[in-house]
Amino acid sequence: MVDQKTQASPDARPLPRIDLWSVAAIAIAALVLLPLVTVGWLALTPGQNIWPQLLSTVLPRYFGNSVLLMLGVGISAAVVGTGTAWLIVSYRFPGARWLEWLLLLPLAIPAYVGAYAIVDFLEYAGPVQRGLRALFGWQSAGDYWFPDIRSQGVAIVVLAAALYPYVYLMARAAFREQSGNAIEVARLLGSGPWARFFRVALPLARPAIAAGTAIVMMETVNDFGVVDYFGVQTLTTGIFTVWLEMNSAGGAAQIACVILVMVLALMGLERGSRRRGRTHRATRGERPMPAIDLTGWRGVAATLACAVPFAIGFVLPVGVMGWHALRHPDAWLAPGLGRSLMHTVVAGGAAAVLTVLGALVLVYGVRLAGRSLPRRLMPVTTIGYAAPGAVLGLGILIPLAAFDNALADAILAVTGHDPGLILTGSAAAIVVAYCVRFFAIAQGAADSAMGRVSPSLPMAARALGLGAGGTLRHVYAPLMRASLGTALLLVFVDCVKELPATLLLRPFNYNTLATRVHEQASLERIGEASPAALLVMGVGLVAVIVLARTNR
Repeated sequence: MVDQKTQASPDARPLPRIDLWSVAAIAIAALVLLPLVTVGWLALTPGQNIWPQLLSTVLPRYFGNSVLLMLGVGISAAVVGTGTAWLIVSYRFPGARWLEWLLLLPLAIPAYVGAYAIVDFLEYAGPVQRGLRALFGWQSAGDYWFPDIRSQGVAIVVLAAALYPYVYLMARAAFREQSGNAIEVARLLGSGPWARFFRVALPLARPAIAAGTAIVMMETVNDFGVVDYFGVQTLTTGIFTVWLEMNSAGGAAQIACVILVMVLALMGLERGSRRRGRTHRATRGERPMPAIDLTGWRGVAATLACAVPFAIGFVLPVGVMGWHALRHPDAWLAPGLGRSLMHTVVAGGAAAVLTVLGALVLVYGVRLAGRSLPRRLMPVTTIGYAAPGAVLGLGILIPLAAFDNALADAILAVTGHDPGLILTGSAAAIVVAYCVRFFAIAQGAADSAMGRVSPSLPMAARALGLGAGGTLRHVYAPLMRASLGTALLLVFVDCVKELPATLLLRPFNYNTLATRVHEQASLERIGEASPAALLVMGVGLVAVIVLARTNR
């Protein structure tokens, strides 16, 4: 009689259990990273290698303009954001309580809308030059000198006015957390206001300022609307030129890789600065930094210093677009505006819901499974937020088009009916780009909210018989509702303002509010663009109000 134990074989061993949450987490992370992998693959295996031609002709100009723009905007935003934050935290002056929150409002204005507004306001036919000609009796542009409005310098001003709130928000929080004892000691040792700022407060706030400045510089690299309108040739505009005009996806991918290297370098510098500049408070009971009253001309100067960035970044765009909207009331009934609004709401809403759900599944899967691979992939998925929209558009369209053609061929072979391009011929590609681009926002919100849930609650739910899905639905979701709702709104608002990826991926004759504003303003039809611009700014204003409420 043969012993049954001797008949056992390796094939008879039980198969390892498949963790569906780990699989889901890895699948979502792979989808988010796919565009970046595609860009790298296209750059390394181009159909026609035009890299030597790019390197000897246009690439140095693209790279140089991009670096100058990043440095100019980064330094300007750092100075304005840090200076206004220090004034708001350290001093009391007329209007300070209002300006503390008004300084955040430029975040509601897309930079390209600010560009259209400032050109309309300062150009030859604008109110400023018309007023100067009427005041001094000048007859033509040859009678006086006025700076060139469509220049790289003005582009830096526009971008800095739109992006400085990133630095302001982080610097204000850092200054508020500093100990008032250190400032008092410096004052007793004879340090004046400037010495206290540069020797005590600024070094302690450097990590936060560096983080905000890095975000500003990454947003500058991502910009397309401003540089395209001002005619500044950057790496982002180069992607459009090489891909759409030279018909070279490989060359565009190679330029995109240059942008990705710059973005990764910025991220590395920002994290390194935070690591080297780490500070700690000595005790919990330390009193905050005391505010000093500014009166007379000093108070007026502080008010103006905070009011000017707010005026350039918010009042000017809203005023110009509102004036044109009042002068052209028929523009609200123009054909295509309602359709653009519907496209924006549908695409942005779908992307916001899918992004938040995907982030929730990823974070929950990583926490539940505890496997090393999903845990290592999760931080990498945030790079999509740093990658410019043009780069993601390139990385999404190529694989999505290949899948679309394969799907259409399969349906044709089975049914005899050609469905056409299902994904790239609709808004699906735009939705995918939005999800990848803003996945980091939803993931950060989901991760922090889930971390605040007491571990005893899900453990009790599992002990009472709820499965993993039931615990997520009945325990985590109700407790995370506020954070997920905020993430949903922020992702939706960013989708509404996104321009480069939408321009690359939209189907024929498909417009969102952002692309409608861009097209009409490019044709110098500011009056027709004003309703769409006001709608975009209104949505952004709602998000800024929510952000301000959460940062009280």
